[in-house]
Parts: sequence; structure tokens; C-alpha cells
Amino acid sequence: MTANFDAEQFLAGRINYERALSMPNSEEAFKLDRMRELLRRLGDPQRAMPIIHVAGTKGKGSTAAMIAAILTAAGLRTGLFSSPHIDCVEERMTVDGHSCPTDEFAELVESVKPAVEAMDLESARRDPPELGPTYFEIITVMALLHFASKQVDAAVLEVGLGGRLDSTNVCTPCLSIITSISFDHTRQLGDTLARIAAEKAGIIKPGAAVVSGVRLAEPREVIRRTARQAGCRLVELGVDFDFDYHPPRNLERAPSSATFDYFKPRSASGANSSPDDCGLSSVVLSLLGRHQAANAATALAAVEELRRAGWRIPEAAIRRGLAGLSWPARVEVLARRPTVVVDAAHNAASIEALMETLDESFAAARRLLIFATTLDKDVEGMLRILLGRFDRVIFTRYANNPRGVPPEELQRLAAAIRPRPSALPLSDGITSDAERSLVPRPCLTDMLGATAGLPGSAENTVGQPNRGVRQFRSVEALEIAPTPSDAWNAVCGIARPDDLICIAGSFFLAAELRRLIAARPLICS
Repeated sequence: MTANFDAEQFLAGRINYERALSMPNSEEAFKLDRMRELLRRLGDPQRAMPIIHVAGTKGKGSTAAMIAAILTAAGLRTGLFSSPHIDCVEERMTVDGHSCPTDEFAELVESVKPAVEAMDLESARRDPPELGPTYFEIITVMALLHFASKQVDAAVLEVGLGGRLDSTNVCTPCLSIITSISFDHTRQLGDTLARIAAEKAGIIKPGAAVVSGVRLAEPREVIRRTARQAGCRLVELGVDFDFDYHPPRNLERAPSSATFDYFKPRSASGANSSPDDCGLSSVVLSLLGRHQAANAATALAAVEELRRAGWRIPEAAIRRGLAGLSWPARVEVLARRPTVVVDAAHNAASIEALMETLDESFAAARRLLIFATTLDKDVEGMLRILLGRFDRVIFTRYANNPRGVPPEELQRLAAAIRPRPSALPLSDGITSDAERSLVPRPCLTDMLGATAGLPGSAENTVGQPNRGVRQFRSVEALEIAPTPSDAWNAVCGIARPDDLICIAGSFFLAAELRRLIAARPLICS
């Protein structure tokens, strides 16, 4: 029995809300005092480094990865903590883009185990008994210990869920970032954008500047109020900085890169500007989509705040970091002829962003979709956006999470929606995607059997011109496959060289099919 096996078994025995059948919404489940105590027993490693803290409904992982890539390119040893993982848990904690080595990961587990087990015993003796440290809390602590042992110059921490009660929120950041606000995890975070924003804004701390990529008025006002109460400098997308996106075209024919321009609106340029506060044009972006350009602009605004604080980050490092970043399952092109795109989009806003990117940059003859998702997601909202945008749809269910929606249920919901997909006018009095994104929709566990819903849009593209022409299609078939492997086999049997195959709906589906496609590529003559 190996140390790695022992480490895996120890972690597998912890409460893991990412893979639980249902996710709680109580402060007992997400308790910062427990996290603080675990850190105290392990020497408070979070105090050993400057921390950049990133929250948001969508885009927080990409934005965190962009900032880390820029800092690494600037010669700063940089830790990045992100979740969930695609291939292995070690990739959640990287230093300068390199995942924690497996043997070091096992050593980290051994180093935290005595403190965790001691807290387990103490928690069990309380009246009433309390929970011991959870899987995510332990992984967060391990990442901080790893970064401290590597003596990083900076650590970028991505929030796992929400912000206020997330285990990463025990840090005292030098900079706080909120990328976007839209509907997701409404049972835990609230059913209005203002409530969700309040949870995200829980990462704002006195003395640390705040960068916001939020455009919508309701959540933006919550963030402004929280920053004002904490006495924090606030830098906002659309007010203090903005961007123009230049998408590549016809990517199914030849690979090319997106570019964007980063600039400050005239009203934001004034006497208090730093010499380092400059616009950048034609910045190459390795990640596709207008939503990724918004994330990159938010990352650049964060970098400017670090420069104001004295960090040396040259323009060349910014360009090199963004151009060279590899971040899987974000409009990721896995193959060509046919083109295979995998994206971890799993709420209405991110699905809308994915579809805009496909419309802008891919002009396939046919579109085929493999889709699976989770019970606590806005399933119908996603389906209303997707149906009418693909020629054939195959629903499946991933094996590695018990919350996966049965493909038969997805097919039933889709069949009920198909007569009036999101491409058609709705009789709801709502006329724009921007307005629709403000309307909360129930998750599948609240509305099995219902068919009322509204499509959403990507929050960080509101106010931006829609440069993609929507490619509406008539769905030929809604099919089911018991497993992702079966779904891939079905696609292999019908795909043509000029088709586009899209995989979307969940990180779990993306992870399973990325591995499968690498082992079993599709080749069309």
C-alpha cells in the first residue's frame, strides 16, 4: 500500500460537498471558525505570503489563472489555488503553472492528518456533535502549506463557493476581485442578484483594494456599498476600465488567436492616474470568447492595482502571460475535422457565453451536442438557450457525481421545450437577454415536471455589442446515451469532417470526455 493510496483514502473519507447528493446551505456546514482553528494548529501558513482573492459566479477561475500567469511571467514565484480539478486533485495547487507533485501531495496529507483527526475527536465530543474539517477545507489548507513551503512571492486563491463563508475567506488579501454575478447555487447564496452579490462581496476586507468585473446595476450597487463601508478603493469594469474584443473567425479551418484592447474610459483618466495606468492594444488572448476578454480586462485592472502598490510587472509579462495561458475546458478545441470543443459551462449565463463564442468563431455545417448536468443547476434555462442552436443533441450522465441528472429526464424536458426554443419570441414581456438574466429560475430539484423558464445571458457582456450572428437550427433528434463513453461512440458514428461537436453542461462531463477523447480520438476521412 503506497503513501499516495493512503492520502487518497484519507481524503475520500472526508465530507465532500462537491460530490454529495445534495449541498447544504447552513452556516454549520460552511464554518470559518473551523477553518481558522485548523490553520492555527498548522502554523497559519496563509500569513506567509501576499494573497490575491478572486470570487464571482463565472470567470473567477479563468481570471485567477490569468493573474497567476502574468505574475509568473513577471518573474514572481506564484501559487494558484483553483477548483474543481479536471484530471487530478494535485492540479488545484500549482506553483508557476506546475501542479503539486504526487509525492509532495501525499506528504501534505500526512502533515495535516494529526490536526484533522484531533479536531474530529473534539468535534464529536461536543453537544451536539459538530462536523470535523471537510474535504475542501483540508485541500485549501494543504495548498497554503504548499505555497508557504515553496516560498512563493504571491498566492492567487479562487473562491470555491460564494465568498463570505468559503474556506478561502480566512485570508487577509492584498487585493480582492469579483468577476461577475449571475444565478447559480441559489439555494446556498440566495435567489436574487443582490443576495448573491452580498455573499461574493463577503471577501472584501478593509485596506485591500477591490476590482469588480460586474456590470449589472443591482449587484454592482451591493459591491459598491460593501467596499465603501470597508473603506476600500474600488475599480469597476465599464467605469474605470473597459475592453474591445476581436474574435478569430472560422476556427474549424485553421487555429488562430483572439485579441482584445484594454483601455480606460475618458471619465476614468485623470490627475490621480499612475504612470503605469496605461491602455494596451491587440493583446493576444489564448482563451476564446468575449467573456474571457472581460475576465482578462478584470485581470489587467488587478495587475494595475498591484503596480500602484509597487509590484514590478512589465507590459511584456502581461502579454506573455495571457498569450501562453493554457486553461482546460474553457471553449477548448480538442480536435479538428471534425472540430471538437469542450466547455465546462454549467449555468445559463455561461451557456449563453459559450454559444456566442461558437457563433462568432465557428461556422460548421452541422452542430452536434453532448450534454449532461447536475440536479442543482438551472437545467431548463440552459436547455432553452441550447435547443435551436444544434442539429442533434445527445443527453448523458457522468459517472463520478451522484447529482447527475438522468438523461431520460433531460430528454423529457428538452422535448417539452423544443416547440418554442430560446430562438423564438417569448410571451413574457421581456425583450432582451440582458433582462432575462435578471430573472431567477428554479433548479431541477425544485421543478421536475415543470417547463417554465427563461434564457439567460453572460453578465459580463451586458452593454457590449453582440458581434456573433446567432446560428439558429432545427433540432433533428434528441437522443440519450447511458454514459459519456456511449455518447462519444454515438457521435463517432454520425460525425462528418465539417461538423462541430460541442461538449457542455458540467466540469464532471468535461473531465470524463477529455480523458476519453485523448484515448479514443475521432478521425473522419
